Amino acid sequence: MGFIRQRLQPKYTKGETEAFIRIIFRHLMHYEAVDILLHKDSVLPDFISTKIEKVVDELLNDRPIQYIFGETYFHGHVFGVDSSTLIPRPETEELVDWIVDSHPEKDLSVLDAGTGSGCIAISLALALKFAEVTAIDISEGALAKAGENARRLKASVRFEKADILSLSASDGRRYDLIVSNPPYIADSERSAMERNVLDYEPATALFVPDNDALRFYRALARYAKDALKPGGRLYFEINSRFPEEMRQLLKEEGFCDIELRRDMQGLYRFAAGTKGGHNG
Repeated sequence: MGFIRQRLQPKYTKGETEAFIRIIFRHLMHYEAVDILLHKDSVLPDFISTKIEKVVDELLNDRPIQYIFGETYFHGHVFGVDSSTLIPRPETEELVDWIVDSHPEKDLSVLDAGTGSGCIAISLALALKFAEVTAIDISEGALAKAGENARRLKASVRFEKADILSLSASDGRRYDLIVSNPPYIADSERSAMERNVLDYEPATALFVPDNDALRFYRALARYAKDALKPGGRLYFEINSRFPEEMRQLLKEEGFCDIELRRDMQGLYRFAAGTKGGHNG
């Protein structure tokens, strides 16, 4: 383990390095944290050492460890991820928690727009009571991975290929809840981002033009005005740079009970509005 620290710590913090070690040994040796301590002086088999060296090489090339092993944890479940899907973030778990805590009702009809790995849709299908969940994405690769995740986790979700920017309520479908974590990072923010995101995660799931940064939210809000049932609720994960713009957008599109929420880092990360009710 010392050689892992020696190679990684010039690039990564001590905390990051220790987290990588835990993940590496969990995957390759099925060790938990206590096992790592118990075997810290053990000599590893050559084939394991070779695998570890390959993982370390990829980490030094900025490849996210979630892509190296093809999975990540989200909302208490293991989700498969690959280069066609974003890596789910802890902040998005907070969005799922907000929805679950706010909706103890049964038999809700839910749409997740821009599902990626399916983490939101599947987590809601598993946590809400008898919900009927539909999830859409424009990427066939993402839909394939999301479908795999749903089957493995035994979650009932209907996946469909669709473009958020082209949704039409004329399909007659009506939902109690619509949720989305769409692309929201402005192109001008690329320069401040890490290589492990820029070089490996799908750009189409991340970036929007500076001159139309709220394009997906606007399209979804307009769709939701008709596609939500009366009193239905729209939930977004948002760019923390634009909370007031999001409030204004939802207000202009006729939503009420508008709420902005901060994430665990204190940044405005979530917005919600209701079809009908009182202005927020």
